[in-house]
Amino acid sequence: MKNRFQDLTSIDFYQNRKQVKWLVVIVSLIIGAGSIWYTNRLVEELRERERRQIELLSSALEYAASNTDNLTFINQEIIQQNYSIPIIMVDASGEPIEFRNIRFKKNADGEDTLKTLDDELEKMKAEYEPILLREADILVYYRNSELLINLKYYPYVQLAVILIFGMLAYAIFNQSKIAEQNRVWAGLTKETAHQLGTPIASLMAWIDYLRNSPVWEENKEIITEMDKDVVKLRMVTERFSSIGSKPMIQAENLYQVIEETITYLRPRISTKVDLNIKADSRDLDAMMNKPLFEWVIENICKNAVDAMKGKGTITIELLQDSDKFVIIDITDNGKGMEKRLFRKVFNPGFSTRQRGWGLGLTLAKRIIESYHGGKIFVKSSEVGVGTTFRMVLHSTLEGAEQFVTEGILEY
Repeated sequence: MKNRFQDLTSIDFYQNRKQVKWLVVIVSLIIGAGSIWYTNRLVEELRERERRQIELLSSALEYAASNTDNLTFINQEIIQQNYSIPIIMVDASGEPIEFRNIRFKKNADGEDTLKTLDDELEKMKAEYEPILLREADILVYYRNSELLINLKYYPYVQLAVILIFGMLAYAIFNQSKIAEQNRVWAGLTKETAHQLGTPIASLMAWIDYLRNSPVWEENKEIITEMDKDVVKLRMVTERFSSIGSKPMIQAENLYQVIEETITYLRPRISTKVDLNIKADSRDLDAMMNKPLFEWVIENICKNAVDAMKGKGTITIELLQDSDKFVIIDITDNGKGMEKRLFRKVFNPGFSTRQRGWGLGLTLAKRIIESYHGGKIFVKSSEVGVGTTFRMVLHSTLEGAEQFVTEGILEY
């Protein structure tokens, strides 16, 4: 028993969430189908009981028509005790002569009463065969009682209410879970930034010491590159500090930002990878937080380098799309991916590398869509040919602010 419990608690529900969702759906369908089947069974039993009751009523009417003995008892105890089943009795010419449990409009006149009886009679004819009173040459029409009708539709109403409640509960739970994950995410990044602060400050002090030491002239190039890396580390801490806070969004020259990022990346990736920039214009502006956006470019480019196994070409193309948006396409000639993976690549933990954390593209999506009000997706990919990631950013502050307040990207 203990081992079974351990096996159950060791299941990774997140990784198998699709199977869990299908299991929940199947169990819900089984419960719903069982509820409908059981209710329909009760409906059939009540329908048969009402049928027997109408037959008894018809027999009583036929007996009353041919016998005067106990007529008062039959009328009071059998005929008048039908409070639920609508009936209409018609003569040989089809004219209603008696009815019970028929609902009429309030303050209905004679014409309205006749119309209501005709309508009810048509419904009854379509529902059941009439019962013939041979002695009196009268047909008794009837239909299901309100109780039977309500019981027939009760499981569907019940399931609808349960479904609505379940969806509401799921939405609330999902939002609370996302909010909790966001708090953990923000806390982790801020703590990381805090922990990095001390060693970075120490490295900056050592670099200043080396600049003023006798080894400066001999190791000038090395120390300069070390200084660039320390500056990069400071930028990384700023990026981590920005996660969970509302970043400052402002207009930046898109070409210049990407060129600076590429300049930093080139000496730090394989020399067999070519990084190229194509642009409609070098004067394209985009609303962004520069440190966070550079982080996105680095993540996508590093993923592309891995996909090409350190050899190939990465092309970054900048396009002006109307007055509202600018487009950034990043294309590599790596191994590509199947279409079914286009959305999965942004899921936390998804990685094609054995040692990958699967957070780079997740982080990129959060930065572009949550903080910049933009859009990022896989534009195209073909196995063995390559992949193109597309990002869409606002070119005006009004557009970015509208997204933040309304959650709408009109692209």
